[in-house]
Amino acid sequence: MKRLLWLAQAALFYFFSLAAASVPGGAMHPAGKVAGGLIALLLPKRRRIAIDNIRQALPFMKMRPDWTCPMETPEEIARELFRHLGISLFETCRLYHGRGEAILNSVELRGFENFERARQRHKGVIFVTGHCGNWELLALAFSHACNEPIAVVARRQNNPYLNTIVERMRLQYNNRIIYKQGSLKTILGVLKGDGIIGILADQAVFPEDGALIDVLGRKAWASKAPVVIGRKTGAALVPAFIHREGTTNVITLHPEYELGSDTSEQGIRRDVQALSRYVENFTVAHPADWYWVHRRWKRAGEPSC
Repeated sequence: MKRLLWLAQAALFYFFSLAAASVPGGAMHPAGKVAGGLIALLLPKRRRIAIDNIRQALPFMKMRPDWTCPMETPEEIARELFRHLGISLFETCRLYHGRGEAILNSVELRGFENFERARQRHKGVIFVTGHCGNWELLALAFSHACNEPIAVVARRQNNPYLNTIVERMRLQYNNRIIYKQGSLKTILGVLKGDGIIGILADQAVFPEDGALIDVLGRKAWASKAPVVIGRKTGAALVPAFIHREGTTNVITLHPEYELGSDTSEQGIRRDVQALSRYVENFTVAHPADWYWVHRRWKRAGEPSC
């Protein structure tokens, strides 16, 4: 029975993505906004989580000097967030079905010189990023623009048929997927060969895998993986993000983050906190481009459901 359900889910995903990929380029953004609004209606629990997260973070964000958002309420920001997610969904469908050349060519890349400097170490580069903007597009567009394949660390889908579809689509663009479970050996091999790894490091982890830090004014568990791997390999840690400016996607590569000399747990925590600040700064500057719908603060005193 489960196998039949998985097959049905995979077929539904495939045909929906094919239909979305067939929408003309000029209609993609309006259609994506409509789809985002429908997603918010169909997933009321996720919408409530987003609004609750934004409401609790909003006083902190409004005190920051780089807060320039014209939207005043959590509901407004959540509405725009789902619109952005809808547009990203349509973009990703076009990319996955091999129809995204125009999208890839339109992405603006800022701070490429920071990547070039980091690459001079020849010990590999780790792009430390988060669920910001169209994060799927970040790796694909960078690889397309610079002819530099990226190995992206990702979670395997529970549905094996759906996982196969998504995997095949991703691999069309010369990138590589490293699944999280048992990934360390593969990650070390890529970095040893002076390769590029992409790590999404903005979700809650279990205490044994993370450090307790401040995120947008509240305590949260954050992954230690980028710091631990950076120390072990000497790879450069480059914060990298993508956000939406009108109809354009913009990738920003920051200067390499230099790890501190303190290798104790307290030293690691400070580095994890410093890397998390990049995500925090991104969120303050682009609040509708961060994935507010997950429970970022769970296991640190917040509900997990």
